Amino acid sequence: MEISGIFTALIIGLIIGALGRLVVPGRQNIPIWLTLAIGIIAALLGTVVAAAFGVAETPGPDWIELALQIGLAAIGVSLAAGLYRRRP
Repeated sequence: MEISGIFTALIIGLIIGALGRLVVPGRQNIPIWLTLAIGIIAALLGTVVAAAFGVAETPGPDWIELALQIGLAAIGVSLAAGLYRRRP
């Protein structure tokens, strides 16, 4: 992954975090900074997973990679909301 790819993943990660939060039903009582951090991690992880499956480089928009990133962000937001709620 090149530096431009990492920079793009960071920018896209901010959007992915917000989309992941929208996909998860119900209210999530986690701070917005945590949602955005989850989005960045999901974007980077989604890119790695897509590359492992050979779908990272496709002609046109990378819809499969984007779906992976949003799905990972939704899972991350769900887990974080569950763990954050259980804090004393």
